[in-house]
Amino acid sequence: MAEKEFREEQWEHRYDEHIAPINRLVDELRKDPHLESPWAPYVAPMYGGIKARLLSVLRDPGPKGSGSGFLCMENDDPTAETISKFFAAAQITADDIVPWNVYPWYINRDPSATELKAGVKPLKRLIDLLPNLKVVMLHGGSAKNGWKLFTRSYPNLVAELGMQVIPTYHTSQQAFWHPDTAERERRKEHLRDSFQEAARILRNS
Repeated sequence: MAEKEFREEQWEHRYDEHIAPINRLVDELRKDPHLESPWAPYVAPMYGGIKARLLSVLRDPGPKGSGSGFLCMENDDPTAETISKFFAAAQITADDIVPWNVYPWYINRDPSATELKAGVKPLKRLIDLLPNLKVVMLHGGSAKNGWKLFTRSYPNLVAELGMQVIPTYHTSQQAFWHPDTAERERRKEHLRDSFQEAARILRNS
């Protein structure tokens, strides 16, 4: 996304057939009347969109105007770079992925319980657009907490859709801030194992 040509290409194709239903959902989220500044980024069309089999859920997006305007592992930031490397190592390609945030609007902090609850319906609407969904990866505490609220609202959905849910760590540098070197390595290993597990499920589905 640091390359102008790539950014412009993604922007030009943001309403392509495979990604349009998701980005029209984003357009609706940007107009939420209950929020003072409802900024939400588009999902980059390099992803699989409605054909994706893996949903990657993080906390909240970056601010409007300071990045690419997309959720994308090609963004010019450390979190995106790290998650891109983990997906590559597991041989999971972009056309099998759709990224999302448990709180889809920008806040730049941990979402409150009320905010996590507000993210439940958008997440359900997204999942309804993904008929091939097999794996949900939850990155970090906020994603895990938001998913708990989600499953309370839709307690039978995971079983009905046959999804596998993999809770793991966030890919930001903050997730590895720990004085114990062994603990830092354990967290990285957990992430690696989680991506490999996701790849195994996709291979066998």
